[in-house]
Amino acid sequence: MFVLPELRNPYSSYEPYIDAQTMEIHHLKHHAGYVKKVNQACVDNNIDCERIETLFENIGDYPAAIRNNAGGHYNHTIFWSILDDTMTTPSMELMNLINETFGSLEDFKAEFTKAALGVFGSGWCWLVLNDGKLEITTTKNQDNPLMSDINAGYPLIGVDVWEHAYYLKYQNKRVEYLNNIWALIDWDQVSMRFSQKPEMNDLA
Repeated sequence: MFVLPELRNPYSSYEPYIDAQTMEIHHLKHHAGYVKKVNQACVDNNIDCERIETLFENIGDYPAAIRNNAGGHYNHTIFWSILDDTMTTPSMELMNLINETFGSLEDFKAEFTKAALGVFGSGWCWLVLNDGKLEITTTKNQDNPLMSDINAGYPLIGVDVWEHAYYLKYQNKRVEYLNNIWALIDWDQVSMRFSQKPEMNDLA
């Protein structure tokens, strides 16, 4: 069974970029809800839920409750893992590939933000590693790049663009939320994900 991960820092640590109330509700209500529902869906459908990646490898075989809630759990776990209240920079290897792919780190951020703004309704924006190349992609609802019918690469960064991630502070101003989220991205964690082979990573 899956469990709700603890955040790396107190809810207030993410201010002023994300307010403490939003972080608490997002974590204890939204994410916890996905964990509870995916565990129940596994029981109801007699599904082995030891490894969440296994579910994604055969996502078309499972009911919508598995797709939506397993996706919600995995996506949020990544999101929390790459947020921190200290400023970091990408590793040299990752920075070189960012520069080669996008021109510069600032150009990457601008392209990522543009893609995230283009998500209609609720979804996620991702930086993925796909056959050794960096790509920006988006998914709707709680889908993610690992799902077999998407198969877009291995997630390095996942940013939540559901309104519940930012509405209390930013209301409908998604662009302000996206511009500010970069102050919380922990490039040490992103670089670690980049340097490790996907099979060495479990849930996050």
